[in-house]
Amino acid sequence: MATEAARKSIFAVKPASPSRLADGVSDAIAAALFDGRIAPGEALPPEGEIAREFGVSKPIAREALRQLTSAGLVSTQQGKVARAKALSGEPMDRIYAYAVRSSLTRLQEANEMRRVIEVGIARLAAERRDPRGLDLMRQALLDMRAGIGKPGDFTQADIMFHLGLATATGNSMIRIQMEGMRSVQREVSELFSRRSNRTEADWRATVERHQAIHDAIAAGDTDLADRRVHEHFDAADIASFEVADKLGEPSP
Repeated sequence: MATEAARKSIFAVKPASPSRLADGVSDAIAAALFDGRIAPGEALPPEGEIAREFGVSKPIAREALRQLTSAGLVSTQQGKVARAKALSGEPMDRIYAYAVRSSLTRLQEANEMRRVIEVGIARLAAERRDPRGLDLMRQALLDMRAGIGKPGDFTQADIMFHLGLATATGNSMIRIQMEGMRSVQREVSELFSRRSNRTEADWRATVERHQAIHDAIAAGDTDLADRRVHEHFDAADIASFEVADKLGEPSP
C-alpha cells in the first residue's frame, strides 16, 4: 500500500476554481492515468483521501470517481477500492452498438464514418508500419482464411485485422478509436454473412481485399493503401444495400 505522502505526488493538477469541483478532481486523476502515474489495475486512494488531498467533500470525490467510471477509466465495486483500467475504446463501442442496432440507416452512416477514418489510418500505417500492427494483421488474415464459412470466427478475425491496421500507425489514440468501432465492424461483417447468396468465392474475395490492404501497408505505399481501403468499403456498402432491399428498409 502506498503511503499518503507518495500518493500526493500522483495528482499534479488541482482544481483551479471552486466551480465544477468534481470535474477538476476527475481531470486531475485522468491526467495521472494517461501519464502513467497510475498503472492499469492499480488501486486509487479511498474517497476520503482524495477529498483531503483536493480539499473537497467526500460527495465531490465520489462524483469525480463516478465520472471516471462512466468514461471507462476506472472500475468501481460496492465495498471495494476503485481501480484504474487500461485505456480502451469500450465506452465508444457501447454507444456505437446502440446506434447501429437501431436501424440500417444508422449502420450505413457508421460504415461511412469508418471509411473516412480508416483511409487516414491506412495512409499513416503505410508510413510508419509498426511491426506489432503488421503482425496482428498477418495473424488475422490466417484466422480469416481458417474462418471461411464460419461467420463468428470470420467476424472476430475481421475485427482483429482492423485493430492491427490501427496498431500499425504506432498511435495509441488511433488504436483506442478503432477499438471503439468494433461494434460497427461486427455488424458490417455480419451483413455479409446474412446474404443468402454468399459463396465460398465471395468469402475468399473478402479475405483478398484485406490481404491487399495489408500488402500495400507492408510495402509503405500510402496511395495504394488509400485505394485498397476505398475498394473494401465499396464492397461493404454493396452488401448493406443488398440486405436493405431484402429487409424492405430504405437506403439513405
